Amino acid sequence: MLRRATLFALALTMAAPVAAIEQTPPDVTVTGEITGGDHQTYREVPFDVPEGTERITAVLSYDKSNKTVVDMGVWDPARFRGWSGGSRDRFTIAPSDATPGYLPGALPAGRWRVMLGVPNARTDSRARYSVQIFFDRAAERRATAAIADPPLKPGPGWYRGDLHMHDAHSDGSCQSRGGRKVPCPLFRTVAAAAEAGLDFIAVTDHNTTAHFSGLRELQPYFDTMLLIPGIEVTTFGGHANIFGPTRFVDFRVGAPGGPEIRALQRDVVAAGAIMSINHPALPSGEQCMGCGWTWKDTDYGAVTAIEAINGTMTDGPFAGLGFWYARLNEGHRLTGIAASDNHNPDVAAGNPAPGPAPIGRPRTVVHASALSTPAILDGLRAGNVFLDIEGTDTRLLEVDATAKGQRATMGETLPGRRRTTVGAHIAGATGAFAELILNGQPTGERQLIRSDDARLDWALNAGQSCGWLAVNVRGSTGKLLLAGNPVYLACG
Repeated sequence: MLRRATLFALALTMAAPVAAIEQTPPDVTVTGEITGGDHQTYREVPFDVPEGTERITAVLSYDKSNKTVVDMGVWDPARFRGWSGGSRDRFTIAPSDATPGYLPGALPAGRWRVMLGVPNARTDSRARYSVQIFFDRAAERRATAAIADPPLKPGPGWYRGDLHMHDAHSDGSCQSRGGRKVPCPLFRTVAAAAEAGLDFIAVTDHNTTAHFSGLRELQPYFDTMLLIPGIEVTTFGGHANIFGPTRFVDFRVGAPGGPEIRALQRDVVAAGAIMSINHPALPSGEQCMGCGWTWKDTDYGAVTAIEAINGTMTDGPFAGLGFWYARLNEGHRLTGIAASDNHNPDVAAGNPAPGPAPIGRPRTVVHASALSTPAILDGLRAGNVFLDIEGTDTRLLEVDATAKGQRATMGETLPGRRRTTVGAHIAGATGAFAELILNGQPTGERQLIRSDDARLDWALNAGQSCGWLAVNVRGSTGKLLLAGNPVYLACG
C-alpha cells in the first residue's frame, strides 16, 4: 500500500490515454467492480499467457470519482514479478527489460495473476475497473515495448541525436566521487547527453540488453530527450549497432553453434530492430580486434545505415565515409550516420583523431514525423538525414534535386538521364564551402556560403544525372563540417 502526497496529479496521469497501445485491441480484457466491501483487500485478476510470448504489457483503468484507489502488481505461475502500487497504470515485462518495480526474465506460459490492492474504497462506493493485457510475439509485435510512449514531441522536424555510446553495462567508465576510474553509471551517460542538448540518443552496450530496464527508469525523468534501446552487436568480424530491439540478438557469428552473418541479420529484423555497421574502415586483428567490417557475405539489403563518421575520425583511411560511398556505388541504399562512440561522459571536446569524442559530437540529424523511437527509426530508413560533425544545435543542411517538375530530397529517387538542378539550404556555416558530390567524387563545383541562411544551386547535365549525389560542407581549411545523405538518380 502506498501513501500519495500528489494524489490529484496522479489521478490525472492515470486517466490519460494509453497512446500507442490503444491502437490495437488487447489480447485479454478483464472487467469488474470495486465496492466498499473491497476496502483494504486484494483481488486477483487471472489471465493465461500463451507459449511463445516475448513481452507482457498490462494496463489498468478504473473509476476514481468516489476516491477509490487501486494498486497493481503481478505474479507469474511460480513467483512474484513486481509491484507498482498506485504509482503507475501499466507495466511491461520481457526477458530483456521491465518497468521499474518489475523483474525482467523468462515469461513462462500458463496462469498469471494481476493483483489489485484496494487501500481505499468508501463504504457505499462502486467503481468499475478494466485490466487490458497485451502479448507480444515474434510474428505479432506491437508498440508496447516503446520506452517513450506517447511521442515526446508529436510534430515533424529535424531531430538531433547521438546513436552510439556506452556505460557501465559494457565498457563505459568515468571518475568516481573519490577520483577513481570506475564503470560509469547509466545515469551519468544520459545526463551528459541531456546537457549536450540532444533530442535523442541510443545507448548501445556491447552484446547485452542489461541497460534496457535502466532506460525505462530514466525516460520519465529525461522527458525532453528520447532514449532509444540499442545493442552494439560485437563480433569477431566487425561491430554493428542495432536500434530498437525488443530482445537479445545472438552475436556469436562464425562460432560453432553460432549464426552466420545473414542469420544474424534476419534475427535483427525479427527482434524489431534496424542495423547500422559501425566504424567499418578500422583495422582488424591484434591492432583492433574485430573493429573493421570483414564479413564478406553481408546482405546489405538488410542494413539500414553505415556509421560514416565515428567520433573524431572524420577523414582519412580509418574514417567510414569512403566505405559508405563504395557501398552506395555498388547500388546499395544506405543511410549515413555519425556518432560519438563515447565511453566516458566526462570527455571534453577538442581531442585529435583517433582520440575519444564527447557525447553529441558528432551527431546525426534526422527528419522525422515525431520524436519517438518508431519515427526516428523510420527517418533513418527514409534517409532524409545529415551529419553535423561539430555537434552544433543550429547548423542545417537540406538538399533537393529537381528535373522536369519532379523533386526529390535526401533518401529519395529522381528519374535520371535528365538535366537536373541540385539545391542546398544551408544554415549556420557562413564562410564555409559547399561541395557537390557525384557518385562519391567531388565535382569540383565548390561554392562559398556567404550568409548564415543560404541557398545554393548546381546544374547537372543529362550525362551526369545517374547514380547518386550529395552535398557536403567544409570549412576554409577543408575540415568537414556537414555531410549530406544521397539523393538517388535513376539511370533508366
